[in-house]
Amino acid sequence: MQTINKVDYHGYDEYKNRVKKLDEIKALGIDPYPHKYENTHTIKEIIGNYTDEDEIGSFDDGKEKRSDHVKVSGRIVLHRSMGKNIFASIQEEGERIQVLFNRDNTNVTSLNPEGEVSAHKFLEKKVDLGDIIGVEGHLFRTKKGEITVFASEVTLLCKSVLPLSDKHSGLVDKEARYRKRWLDMISNKEVIETFKMRSKITSLLRRYLEDAGFIGVETPILESLYGGAQAKPFTTHLNALKKDLFMRIAPELPLKKLVVGGLPKVYQIGKVFRNEGIDATHNPEFTSVEYYASYWDYKDMMQFTENLYEFLAIELFGSTKIGERKDRAGNPHEIDLKAPWIRMSMKEAVKTYGKYDVDNMSNEQMTSELRDKSEISQDKLKKANRGLLISYMFEEFAEHHLIQPHFIIDHPIETTPLCKLHRDEKVAEEGIVERFEAFILGMEACNAYSELNDPILQRKLLEDQQRLLDEGDDEAAPLDEEFIEAICQGMPPCAGNGIGIDRLVMLMADQHSIRDVIFFPMMR
Repeated sequence: MQTINKVDYHGYDEYKNRVKKLDEIKALGIDPYPHKYENTHTIKEIIGNYTDEDEIGSFDDGKEKRSDHVKVSGRIVLHRSMGKNIFASIQEEGERIQVLFNRDNTNVTSLNPEGEVSAHKFLEKKVDLGDIIGVEGHLFRTKKGEITVFASEVTLLCKSVLPLSDKHSGLVDKEARYRKRWLDMISNKEVIETFKMRSKITSLLRRYLEDAGFIGVETPILESLYGGAQAKPFTTHLNALKKDLFMRIAPELPLKKLVVGGLPKVYQIGKVFRNEGIDATHNPEFTSVEYYASYWDYKDMMQFTENLYEFLAIELFGSTKIGERKDRAGNPHEIDLKAPWIRMSMKEAVKTYGKYDVDNMSNEQMTSELRDKSEISQDKLKKANRGLLISYMFEEFAEHHLIQPHFIIDHPIETTPLCKLHRDEKVAEEGIVERFEAFILGMEACNAYSELNDPILQRKLLEDQQRLLDEGDDEAAPLDEEFIEAICQGMPPCAGNGIGIDRLVMLMADQHSIRDVIFFPMMR
């Protein structure tokens, strides 16, 4: 049996002092954790209702209840006594407002006015930074012009027993901020604004897709087989069926089954899990949007996607120009998401930006360049065929140059088993498929195809993947017989795209690490 031990902070003097105050508050007949409080306004609404020039009222107007009445709540983040008055600041959603408690005119809910502890003494001695209170009173503007609530009634809504952290407790330390996001949000308003933008982006995505006729759906996270990407999965076990399962690495295959079933346009926003590395642009658990449209090809999908980004930019910034953003090397660039974006084949990108003409290079020459100028492992290079070598050349020598929005089109077939061969027979003979990836600031933004709906070719490509998996390639995809059966029964011509929402938010919110756009990122 596991022993339950007291945690470290139970020994802190501040914790002990606050628990003592909590007992004293209860002894005064005050419930320190009431069930409800009804506001008339939020802090943001109060601040937004008045310009700097608006007349609100004087100290005496607030005291005599002649000015506007409000009931508002928030966390105490400043608290200082000044004779007959106590000034405090309360905060909610990163917004602050000043509150004045007056010795003669401020009461505390449920506190006996004839008791030994006065309201003023209670607010001075029993209330701490971090406590959450409700304040009823009337507004006035101080001589310095600050909007203030002259409190007539104060209600304790939550007594905190641990203090808020200061910069010495980790709010400057990035690791601590990620681990204790709630403290990060209390101390840093810009963090809240980033996550508000994330919420707005998700809402705008849904609006854009649904206005275009896409239906939002949900597909399983736990799967008997994984697929839809080249990635190592997480495994788990279902006790009820005594069966090992995988957490999905992409929702692609279930979404295509729904297209087979007669939903011509589908999308899903949801979590995806890949048992891979952690860095500035990768988190093992991330959020994606995938959408599929029957009777489209990758050209239609490119146009739809660049228009999506343009739409988001205009909704968020009022322009396709989203401002200065830094690339992975820290260099600043003014980014414009205006359509149409640059379209360039993978080979053209390697030639234009990497200065290598891969059509005139042998496999040995590419391997030699990659061995000397990249960090790709020798084992990986030995196993790579021509298509993968071209892909590696692009990743190493061209990708970081793609600052303004680019669509990199026409990839080698070895990069995906789920994409349709190029419609140009000569290009198809080279093993090129109708795939594109978007890049902005040298970072991949999306991945899309003209979807493969030939069940015979699909089986062959997935059988090749299964062989690679059997040989030890843990990023290869297993053979999914149920998916092949579905497209045997007929999937219309189709295009699909997947966008990482975390990276999309990084771009729009000007954040340089994926950890800054995920509430609770994975930590080492």
